[in-house]
Amino acid sequence: MAERVRVREIGDDEGQRLLRIIRRGTGSLVTWRRPQMVLLSAQGMAVAKIAEVTFTSADRVRDVIHNFNADGFDSLYPKYKGGQPKTLTLRAPGDQEDHQVQPAEHGLPFSTWSLAKLADFLVAEGVVDDISHEGLRSLLLREEGVTFQRMKTWKTSRDPNYATKKARIEHLYAIADGEVIPEEDEPDVIFCLDEFGPLNLQPHPGRQWAERGGRHKDPDREPRRRRRATYTRPHGVRHPFAAYDLAKDQLYGHIKPKKNRTRFLEFCRYLRSLYPPEIRIAIVLDNFSRT
Repeated sequence: MAERVRVREIGDDEGQRLLRIIRRGTGSLVTWRRPQMVLLSAQGMAVAKIAEVTFTSADRVRDVIHNFNADGFDSLYPKYKGGQPKTLTLRAPGDQEDHQVQPAEHGLPFSTWSLAKLADFLVAEGVVDDISHEGLRSLLLREEGVTFQRMKTWKTSRDPNYATKKARIEHLYAIADGEVIPEEDEPDVIFCLDEFGPLNLQPHPGRQWAERGGRHKDPDREPRRRRRATYTRPHGVRHPFAAYDLAKDQLYGHIKPKKNRTRFLEFCRYLRSLYPPEIRIAIVLDNFSRT
């Protein structure tokens, strides 16, 4: 009977190196499958079972095991052909020519590099003995002068009178806070007014604590009314109008069936009625277009 094909005895360091290659992630299928075959053989798995797990032929598994027994880790990396490889360099600042090695130049079946594929390629070509994905990522980013940063965004107004309006509103806020004494023609009361809507009831799934129903309920309690979700609006929608009195720290609000000029002016007249006529008030609006 022919002797069973099995990988030679490997040490702890070699086993850990095989695990690192396998756990490196998706990349070159060859450099991921060959170490897997070797490691499974070291664990005592038969060639036929290894071929079934790695989706290849038994002859291919035998070749990988024989090559590893003879050449060690050098046999795990594919020897890509196509001439002498170009030197792996990054694009120089301001240089429009791309000096990066392209996968197609080496007959690889993909058009762009991933970290996993590039790391496997560098190891296979002998550029480095071993390199992790994060190590390669840090190297590339550092060479390009890229650092990890948090993006910040902001908005600016296109209104040509924005600076004047902003200064006026800040001055009114200072009056409300008591930081500035209002002059004779300036308001004594400041409101901030806004609207929201339409508001409507919509069904939302969820859970809650409720009294038990059916045969488990309290016999003296009436049956619980069943509630069903509906998207109909038999009574329309509602639009809240709200105004905040900065000096009193008080909020006023009205619920209106419609949101138009008439309802808005009604709410403004209500705010005017809160103070005597001789007291001048100012209302800071939030772009309400119907006025």
